[in-house]
Amino acid sequence: MNVMIVGQKWLGAEALRLVRNLGYTITCVAAPSKKDKLYELAMSSGIKAIVHDKSLNDSHVPNDTDLIICAHAWCYITKAARGKSLHGAVGFHPSLLPRHRGKDAIRWAIHMKESVTGGTVYWMDDKADTGAIAAQDWCHIRPTDSPVDLWKRELGPMALDLFKKVLSDLSKGNRVAIKQDEELATFEPAWSCIKLSDTV
Repeated sequence: MNVMIVGQKWLGAEALRLVRNLGYTITCVAAPSKKDKLYELAMSSGIKAIVHDKSLNDSHVPNDTDLIICAHAWCYITKAARGKSLHGAVGFHPSLLPRHRGKDAIRWAIHMKESVTGGTVYWMDDKADTGAIAAQDWCHIRPTDSPVDLWKRELGPMALDLFKKVLSDLSKGNRVAIKQDEELATFEPAWSCIKLSDTV
């Protein structure tokens, strides 16, 4: 399988390592900066790397790409880009979708004093965090967890496990796509947009 990785930071770099170690071909990497961990790892590994802006279009996607993996990708994957990939594009969201759609899902789950959360790899579409579910798992939130604690202990490793599952499923000809239940959907704004008085 030929995979393009769009992302950044730790998760982007670890997704590259995962795909490479599983024996799949990486057609291209797209990152927001040449100084990003994902970009630097791709260049040092002899993998084509490009810098994207706020969106990724079909001209960025190599012709032989079977799947686009979005690993901490803060850019819009256009319909044309998704369509150029055989299977489309998947992304990881750190919540049990359709709950906690939005930018700061981890922070909101902790703020709402929830005891359980999880992660979802979903098929990207034209809206934010609304695509069909490809793989999902859950974890406990400890009373003392910060967003960083929860990410490092549970959600970061979970993202890689779920990407691995989706790759395995597709390699076996099994494209899992479970429609999200809109009756259960919640969306929270970016934490930076909220005044402290609105959250207490």
